[in-house]
Parts: sequence; C-alpha cells; structure tokens
Amino acid sequence: MKLNLLAFGAHPDDVELCCGATIAKSVSQGKKVGIIDLTQGEMATRGTVSIRAKESQAAADLLGVKIRENLKFKDAFIFNDQAHQMEVIRAIRKYSPNVVLCNAIKDRHTDHGKASELVSHSCFLSGLQSIETFDEKGDKQAAFRPQHVFHYIQWEDLKPDFVVDVSGFLDQKMEAIKAYKSQFYDENSDAPETPISSLNFIESIASRAKNMGRLIYTDAAEGFTSERLLGVENFDALL
Repeated sequence: MKLNLLAFGAHPDDVELCCGATIAKSVSQGKKVGIIDLTQGEMATRGTVSIRAKESQAAADLLGVKIRENLKFKDAFIFNDQAHQMEVIRAIRKYSPNVVLCNAIKDRHTDHGKASELVSHSCFLSGLQSIETFDEKGDKQAAFRPQHVFHYIQWEDLKPDFVVDVSGFLDQKMEAIKAYKSQFYDENSDAPETPISSLNFIESIASRAKNMGRLIYTDAAEGFTSERLLGVENFDALL
C-alpha cells in the first residue's frame, strides 16, 4: 500500500503526542496515513509491552490510520547504524510515502534524537539503487526516497520552521493520547510517577497546540522542523 504520509516514533505514543492532530486532519482529507513505532517501549516505568501494544492500536483506530507497525528495536538502545537503517529502509520502500514525519532533532529522551537521525538518514539511503532490500515474499524492493522529511517537536520547546493548522482536530488528538492509559495522568493510578504521567504534562500538550494556533490566528497548530530549505510555488500557498 502506498501511503501519502508515514509517521515514525521511537516509542508508541510519540506520534500521537506530537503530531496526532496533523495525522487526524490528513486522514479527514482522504490521505492514506500510517504509523511505525521503532520500539515496543519495554523500558518504560509504567505499562507493559502487551498493554502498550493494545493502547497503540486503539490510538491508531481513533486517528483512522491505514496501518500501524512496530519494528521492535530495543528500547533505549536505538542506533543509527546499518542494521537499524536497513529495517527502516525496508519500511520506507514498502509504503513509499510522499512525506515522512519523525522524532525531534533534540529532546530529553536520548532515543528521540537518535531515532530522528536514523529515520532521516534512512530516507536518503532508501533512494540509493545500490542498496538492495527485499520484502516479506523475497521480492526485491524498488529504491524510493520520500519528497519531504519533517521532525515534530516533543519535550523541548524547539522553534518550528513551520506549523500546521489543526483547528478542529485537537480533541481527536487528545482522545488518541488518552488511549495510553498506562502512560499518562490518571488520578486513580497507583503506578510510579514519571515526567509524562503528571496532569501538568498532559495539559501542556493541549496548551502548546493552542498557543501555536494563537501565533497563526487559529484555534490550534502543530509545529515541525525541516533539515532543508522549503520552497513554495507562490505567495497564495502561504495563505
């Protein structure tokens, strides 16, 4: 299946937290969207692999994405090396997305920056004819390079290069986030507290979207950074 948009996350819930509304909006516009989690989040303080797998699928259903896969890399030990790159390249060639979204270029969790670099480099390498990969049936995959690779913003307040107006889709994003009951704020939970389990954190996700929306005179927005210069066809494209 060819996708218009493919979002990668180092852990289940990264994508929902950072670009869930953009995904929901894209789906509403008829775009084919997928999510690939790099790890199962097995090193997390809260939840289990099986619980998070169920939560991630529930979140995917709420967002309406076409596919969700997990590459099952080792949590906390993601590396931008050949072994990891080849798996990401296979996924990129499998779905041939026009646009790839991935982790923040700099963040609190060490996996995020490493995943960001891994996916970015793999998108470039995926376009090289001399790198051979094969699908599940053993057929050789065609080289493919996404047109755009953008990085969402996570814990750190990085300055976005552009923002996407997601007015009308923030509630859907927050519902998808709340599907991860093991990870985020729950007043009835007796699980150990983490930096992302506080009420302040979950409220900050909505507040950030609303503030980015305020800056562009809309209700909500999500920000992204780009490694290369972006061009527009004319000024109307900015409206």
